[in-house]
Amino acid sequence: MSWMKEGELIIKAGPMLKHIALIMEGNHPYKERQEGHSQGFNKLDEILGWSLNPGILKVTVYAFSIESFKRSKSQVDGLMDLARQKFSCLMEENEKLQKHELCIRVLGGLRLLPLNLQELTAQAVQATKSCNKCFLNVCFGYTSCHEISNAMREMAWGVEQGLLDPSDISDESLLNKCLYTNHSPHPDILVQTAGELPPSDFLLWQTSYSCLVFQHVLWSEYTFWNFFEAIQMGHSMLQKARDMYAEERERQQLERDQAAVTEQLLQEGLQASGDAQLRRAHLHKLSTRRKDQVQGFLQASEVKRADWLACLGTASA
Repeated sequence: MSWMKEGELIIKAGPMLKHIALIMEGNHPYKERQEGHSQGFNKLDEILGWSLNPGILKVTVYAFSIESFKRSKSQVDGLMDLARQKFSCLMEENEKLQKHELCIRVLGGLRLLPLNLQELTAQAVQATKSCNKCFLNVCFGYTSCHEISNAMREMAWGVEQGLLDPSDISDESLLNKCLYTNHSPHPDILVQTAGELPPSDFLLWQTSYSCLVFQHVLWSEYTFWNFFEAIQMGHSMLQKARDMYAEERERQQLERDQAAVTEQLLQEGLQASGDAQLRRAHLHKLSTRRKDQVQGFLQASEVKRADWLACLGTASA
């Protein structure tokens, strides 16, 4: 439609967003609960089109919370069946996904899901892992608390394996890199429909400097113009706040490094405030060692997860 094209042009004219996150609340107008959830999944197809056409190439959606396992068995079983159907449909449209270079990532506690659903999600991830134009992150079996706890466990594993020093864990950027969303920048905006407040347990760490948009419209009734309204929320101030936060984080890391160098020089019987060139050399050595160490840990962690997904994806093939 021409009006939609005009809306897309307006979106492109403003500061371009890189990443949008969505909490899809509000399907209850439909008579059957299962039909409502199915309509919600279908709405996601529209959102992807609205996002990707103007150039928003990363979309993260909250599809299923760990808390939802507390629902009745019939409701949980119905949601699992629906997820199997949707992931199976995705696999049937693999040619279309490859054409649009859409990479699917399923984020969350996948081991909490039924085994056959684990296998389907792994197949979807494996089938599209080489696509690198646009990305759909599906948070399934997810809460932010679980994600952060998992990141801490991953760092503890790194220390146990001798890949990290305990002092490395104090670096916030390392925790960022251990989150499920580590391959995506933090969302520019987080949209929650149905006017729900406060936001669900979703991307709490990643949205510290994001624009939070609460819209009083049900997800099942969400339109392009609701999406357009959300996108028009302020972006430039967010980027400024993020830059200031990054600078502050770098300053704090430098202070920690300087303190570590001072302690090392004292242990070597040297004056902590002595030769400036010697201090710079120690700082450079410490910084390089930490970066190399962290990179080695992240590679090992990535290989561990990739191997698990590859085995899972071929289990039922």
